[in-house]
Amino acid sequence: MSQGISEFPMPLPDRAADMPPVSREDVLRARDRRSVLDARARKRAFRLLWLLAGPGVLVMLGENDGPSMVSYATTGATYGIGFFVPFILLTFVMAFVVQEMTVRLGAVTHRGHAELIFQRFGPFWGYFAMADLVVGNLLTLITEFIAIQAGGLYFGVPAWLSVAVGAALILASLALRRYATWERALMALAVFNLLFIPAALFAHPSGAALAQAIVTWRPIPGGVTVAFVTLCMANIGATVTPWMIFFQQSAVVDKGLTAADIGEGRVDTAFGAILAAIAAIATVAAATPLFAHHVDVANFASGADFATALRPYLGTTGATLFALGIIEAGLVAAMTISTSSAYALGETTHARHSLNLDFSQGKLFYGTVIVSTLFAALVVLIPGAPLLALTLTVNVIATLLMAPALLFLLLLVNDREIMGTHANTWRANLAGGSIVGLIVVIGIFYGLITAFPGLLGK
Repeated sequence: MSQGISEFPMPLPDRAADMPPVSREDVLRARDRRSVLDARARKRAFRLLWLLAGPGVLVMLGENDGPSMVSYATTGATYGIGFFVPFILLTFVMAFVVQEMTVRLGAVTHRGHAELIFQRFGPFWGYFAMADLVVGNLLTLITEFIAIQAGGLYFGVPAWLSVAVGAALILASLALRRYATWERALMALAVFNLLFIPAALFAHPSGAALAQAIVTWRPIPGGVTVAFVTLCMANIGATVTPWMIFFQQSAVVDKGLTAADIGEGRVDTAFGAILAAIAAIATVAAATPLFAHHVDVANFASGADFATALRPYLGTTGATLFALGIIEAGLVAAMTISTSSAYALGETTHARHSLNLDFSQGKLFYGTVIVSTLFAALVVLIPGAPLLALTLTVNVIATLLMAPALLFLLLLVNDREIMGTHANTWRANLAGGSIVGLIVVIGIFYGLITAFPGLLGK
């Protein structure tokens, strides 16, 4: 026997043993990806779009949440359709610009928004962004339960029961344990956001007046006041908020989109924006009878008061559709907003974060959804809370928190080291920069007129 040669050769190293085990999360995402590749290979465009659609529709209809629909109703009841219909359309254009950048960022980097901020800017700015998100999400989540409670009150359901059923449905959605199934279930529920369209038809809106408002952009009735600027900020906060960036980017990653899917991601986001804009304008139109009949909504306690006040003008059916729409708005938004917090916390702590996880594997992820949901539900049941004021204020706060979130987004999508050829063009930067500028200017103006009401001469 030759020296150095063993009589029994050593076995080759088991390379598979050194690799991490394939998880259920990996299997489910790979299965979904195989369907996408098959549809693209067969050039089945509609099938491909159906498979890739979801994050854009959910984020846009999810942002048509309880406080947003109350803001739109307050707008219609206070100012009619003249100035605010084209203004709301503009805010949805802004939302599309922001979320299109979000789609590209997630599809190219395969990283969530919180994770990228920590990696590119360090812990200080990472925790700053997380604080921005957590404050906004908790406040907004509370208002979603206000909407659920309000819708229930219209039907005579006790507040505690509406809140309990709402919380149970949100937590039950976690039992699906697969992102694709969860997404489709929420999309089916989100379709009921369009209930505001038939509700508006019961108000018999003038199509010519709507078209004229969009084309001519009528002057501000009553001039610029603190109430007018507050509603402007509430309507911006009803369409462009930090949680949308965090949610859609993480959802794009969880769904498994790649750079090849950016086109379909844009279509998904644009379609969601169109649906949400139609529902928003319908809500304004549905509430205009209150404007026409000089009904003062300043003392309304919640969305239930809007439905009740609209019953003489929309009829029982129209008011019922309005109340059901408020409930849907709160439910879908609560599901997406609590999930965005769970995604962000998982990315920050490097814990596993996916709706494809089992509960044992995603304790922090699912626990975040459960704790935040129960906390918001309990806050809403505090006696004597100023619900309508809180609802409108949350959208104003969302607008103020949006500027730093947008700055992080712009910096990331301009980072060619991670984005390559998919980095922002000068046109995208001009659009994004203009949105940041508008939000900063209106925020400063709001602060000045709040601190010094005499500036407006009112």
